[in-house]
Amino acid sequence: MTDQDTGKELWAIRLAERVSGFLERPLVRIAIPVIVMLVALTVLHELSAHVKWSSVQTDVANTSWTLLFIALCWTAFSFVSLSLYDVFAVQSVADGEVPLPVAGMAGACGYAVSNCLGFSYITGTAIRYRIYASLGLDLGRVAGVIATSWIAFWSGMTLLLGALLTFHPDGISKVLPISVTVETVIGLGLLIALATLFIWLSKGGRRLAYGGVGFNLPGGKLAGLLTLAALGDVFGASMVLYVLLPTDLGIGYPYFFTIFIGAIAVGILSHAPGGIGAFEATMIAGLGASGRSDVIAALLLYRLVYTFLPFLIATLSIAVASALSHRRHITGAATWVYRVIRPIVPMVAAGVAAVAGVILLVSGALPASSGNLGVLRDFLPLSFVEASHLAGSAVGVLLILVSRGLFRKLYRAWVVAMLLMLAGFVASLTKGLDTHEALSMVGSIVLLAMFRDAFYRVSGASIFRLNIPWLVSVLALLAVIFWVGLFAYSHVEYQNALWWEFAWNGDASRFLRSSLVVAVILGVVAVSSLFGREIPVPVRTEIPEVVERLVMESEDTESQISLTGDKQFLIAPDETAFLAYADTGNALVTKGEPVGDETAGKQLIWQLREKADREGKLCAFYSVSTKYLPTFLDLGLSILKIGEVARVPLKDFSLDGKSRKRFRQAKNRAEREGYVFEIIPKQELTPILPELRKISDDWLAQKAGAEKGFALGGFDETYLSYFDHAVLRNGETGEIVAFANLFQGGQKSELSLDLMRYEPDSQSFVMDALFAEMMSWGAEQGFHWFSLGAAPFSGIENRQLASLWNRIGGFVYEHGEQFYHFEGLRSFKQKFEPEWSPNYLASPGGLAAPRILYEVNILISGGLRGLTK
Repeated sequence: MTDQDTGKELWAIRLAERVSGFLERPLVRIAIPVIVMLVALTVLHELSAHVKWSSVQTDVANTSWTLLFIALCWTAFSFVSLSLYDVFAVQSVADGEVPLPVAGMAGACGYAVSNCLGFSYITGTAIRYRIYASLGLDLGRVAGVIATSWIAFWSGMTLLLGALLTFHPDGISKVLPISVTVETVIGLGLLIALATLFIWLSKGGRRLAYGGVGFNLPGGKLAGLLTLAALGDVFGASMVLYVLLPTDLGIGYPYFFTIFIGAIAVGILSHAPGGIGAFEATMIAGLGASGRSDVIAALLLYRLVYTFLPFLIATLSIAVASALSHRRHITGAATWVYRVIRPIVPMVAAGVAAVAGVILLVSGALPASSGNLGVLRDFLPLSFVEASHLAGSAVGVLLILVSRGLFRKLYRAWVVAMLLMLAGFVASLTKGLDTHEALSMVGSIVLLAMFRDAFYRVSGASIFRLNIPWLVSVLALLAVIFWVGLFAYSHVEYQNALWWEFAWNGDASRFLRSSLVVAVILGVVAVSSLFGREIPVPVRTEIPEVVERLVMESEDTESQISLTGDKQFLIAPDETAFLAYADTGNALVTKGEPVGDETAGKQLIWQLREKADREGKLCAFYSVSTKYLPTFLDLGLSILKIGEVARVPLKDFSLDGKSRKRFRQAKNRAEREGYVFEIIPKQELTPILPELRKISDDWLAQKAGAEKGFALGGFDETYLSYFDHAVLRNGETGEIVAFANLFQGGQKSELSLDLMRYEPDSQSFVMDALFAEMMSWGAEQGFHWFSLGAAPFSGIENRQLASLWNRIGGFVYEHGEQFYHFEGLRSFKQKFEPEWSPNYLASPGGLAAPRILYEVNILISGGLRGLTK
């Protein structure tokens, strides 16, 4: 390869990385689905401008039961095929370890829930992971089952698309404006590639591995069966809609299928649950069905038959299993089934709440029954009905918002959802005597009541706070519901007077006012979610006596940072170990590992992990050694290297040598100019604390920063009173010009320091002199090591085959000098020729690691604002 080729390759890699980084930016992640959704709704509005809601209702009512039965049969066919994904994938990855009926149930239920909630990469994947993990499969094999299912789906798509392009049936040319020859070549290429894959797999023993996680690929026969399952899935789903469409559209199945696949892709980009709105707009535009109420009716029935009915069946099945499992005379089977499907419950409950919210909102957007309003008119005042309509819409949007809390298994979300559904039941009756809607609220309450045991987490965070994906999804869903209202009242001419028009037949006015209420609620939640997080203010806590004792006995001086007063503690029952951690609101993060007995320390690690799970928070262990790595791996955490710790052996320590010339000269100069090094015992510290505070304040003023926390100590008199201090005095005036608090390990194992500050107007050599004096003093006192602390991102290999985290860490270390002197700090410590040991972060994997590092930054610096200071 020439240098020019290499340069082009590097340029392409960098371009791809920049594009990937651009797409991962929060604003871009919000903008793309929002733009797609806005375009889809605009198109949908234009295409249905001349359609009346009454015409759609008529077309739905005129749909024959025979046609609905055929659609139900195709739905069953599609979901049986979906269940076969997991059946065949389990046979490939974990043959004999998962009962095949359980695998089929996991696949079918997973897709039923994810089709309703959206976020298939989160909901469907999470459902299957939790089911298989509960049966003892490790992460690698669970990932293998999921990945094999995805491979099967794309194999089926490739086969179907390749066949259509190769034989180019009538209608395909209308979608793809390319020549017949090009169509055939592309189709044959896809089929040949798929056949080559099957031949390669048929030889057996194929394995796929990435990032340390690997799994066996299916053999040729199993790959063929998986592909057939994918064909059944896609073909069945498309046929549900195809049979519901009016026959006079005059389109063939190949043309329809191409539009159908394109509509699914647009729906995924929109981030709306099930692609609602975007899917419909693409289908209407692609089929050329503008202005046809019967096509809109077919799309509505498709949603009911293929999206909501399977979700309802999955929900009822889980509810029945839950009820049976609590009856003592029902043994074995029901209890075992419920144990397997219990991980699905929070996601199903989230779907139930979201569907209940959608029912209330759609009901509020559509005209009420004039007959029912006539009955209410004899019993209730108009003002009460108007208020009930607003309350119903408010309850609807709150139910959709609280569904994420149910997804996170929060007990408070379950309580609030039950109360909201009760309020929705009352509102359904008092706003329009809608008995069907009221019964749906009752059914939702019963289902949530049966799922009570699944919600055990207690969290202080707001149950209405959403992350970006959920926020975008809710926004898309509410936009579609708002369009439904505009569509229903398209015959009403908009006037400002509609806003304050109160009348029994004023459905359009009620829709406008309720839409405003929904928009205000969503706006408040969005602002609170994106900008409303409060940075925790450190509150000093009392240090238990057992913590003081264990810290001073510990041979690891880093444990003494536990005395800063900004941490909480888990203490072993026999008081032989403790674990220090902080709560950011989103995560429980430790500083270091347990201090004390190792066996008790392992139990404390599990205890913190279980506490975080109960509270619905992340759990991470920051700045740990290799001592507890097996335990962290047992917890399912990922181990990431975040730097190295430098320790200098003090046996036979000397300042001689070229590398230590700077410190030797500083020490000698300080002695010549009359500076005096002194160790002040902690018992004698109180009289000089005011003088030390002045030095610290002057030092901070020069740095234009603020005190740090968590991993670094600040100037706090209570904290400093635990330690002896090293000071450097001006020999003529007796004034202290520099100081540092000393961490002294048990059995004189190690000497270190935390707070090291100097008077800004003092001589430039005073800090180097103090440093040299402390190390020399430590050697004289018989300490074994002097810890220089950590060098962030040091020692991380940035190689082409390294993990993504290593490459990011290596890049930051090499190119982050403008923000922090990473390489300079390591070079400074290297002058003492220390021994380097790795420093790790144990945290959930994937995108959770950057989140944890940001939470750590909040604890240390108070967020981005503190970091930039």
